[in-house]
Amino acid sequence: MAERLSPLEIMTKLISFPTVSRDTNLPLVDWVEGYLQSHGIESHCWPDPDQPHKAAIFAHVGPLQEGAIVLSGHTDVVPIDGQPWDTDPFVVTEKDGKYFGRGTCDMKGFDALAIWALIEAHHAGVKRPLQLALSFDEEVGCTGAPPMIQAMQKVLPKGSAVIVGEPSMMQAVTGHKGGFGYDTHVVGFEVHSSIMHTGVNAIMEAAPLIDWASQRNAENMAARPSDMAAVFDPPWTTCHVGMIEGGTAHNITAKDCRFMMDFRVVPGESAAQWRDAYLDLVRQAEARMQAVNPEARIDVSDHFAVPALVPETEGEAEMLVRSLTGDNASHVVSYGTEAGQFQEAGYSAVICGPGDIAQAHQPNEFIEVSQFNAGHQFMQRLVQRLCE
Repeated sequence: MAERLSPLEIMTKLISFPTVSRDTNLPLVDWVEGYLQSHGIESHCWPDPDQPHKAAIFAHVGPLQEGAIVLSGHTDVVPIDGQPWDTDPFVVTEKDGKYFGRGTCDMKGFDALAIWALIEAHHAGVKRPLQLALSFDEEVGCTGAPPMIQAMQKVLPKGSAVIVGEPSMMQAVTGHKGGFGYDTHVVGFEVHSSIMHTGVNAIMEAAPLIDWASQRNAENMAARPSDMAAVFDPPWTTCHVGMIEGGTAHNITAKDCRFMMDFRVVPGESAAQWRDAYLDLVRQAEARMQAVNPEARIDVSDHFAVPALVPETEGEAEMLVRSLTGDNASHVVSYGTEAGQFQEAGYSAVICGPGDIAQAHQPNEFIEVSQFNAGHQFMQRLVQRLCE
């Protein structure tokens, strides 16, 4: 008989795979596939045709019918570069009531619990199906989930309620902002700075675009938020530039300037309108630049796009999580997750997972043992519910 690993043993195995987003996750996927197969569970891999070193994996147990509960997580983690770790990031270390390791909180702790629940549900003979969905490239813009969701629906009966296990302290999070970002490359024309009027300074042309973002933030902050936006922190759409690079020397008009314009849009507002407003501004700036030199231009490309998770009225996923946790408070977050992508694909979706988001991406990342155990108890109750 195949060995049935504990949640901690599964998490320890998952953490041992250094699945930083820039690297492969295939060894982890292969291990999950083999472990499920050892218990007689067929899984399905979706390799990314554009990145053959990455893949999603999903599986179904219970009756082969629609209406499954889907446990959704991602397999990638953020880098450890430059972070002062006290322990090996890819070895689970228990200390002071905490499990330390890269991904313990975000979100291999939940992944381990989800895999454990799938095995238990299979052996228990649940009456309602349970599905597992593990994506990739969540940390670089949630780009791996949409093709995974499409692939799932081609080979598995469609589930109805999705629990995305991002760290929420086991609270039912029912809404988050949408987000999208544009890589913006301003291409100028170099001349000596003493005759700058004959050239195009990419940095100085980028400055008004960034200042536009600051002006919009000030306006949004001063405006009265809608009822839907008021529950978020901050209760308004934000425009943000976190990194910028460009220029050759202090006495040359800058040939290049690169930055990403990042938007976090509150539910109820149109992401398309924000896109249009920014792209219109870019085209106006480009026209001014080309009036000086026709070689100047501004290249804009999509970096990421994540739809908002809109609170549902008595949504199935929310009601299920509330019944299992006893949490009846209202919770929303300002970061984006794959929950909005599942909702956009026609699933009821909620966020609920162990751990505190404040620990995510940090050196010495950890999940409290009590939170991990709370997640285990949640999965036990879920499997029992699916057996009823």
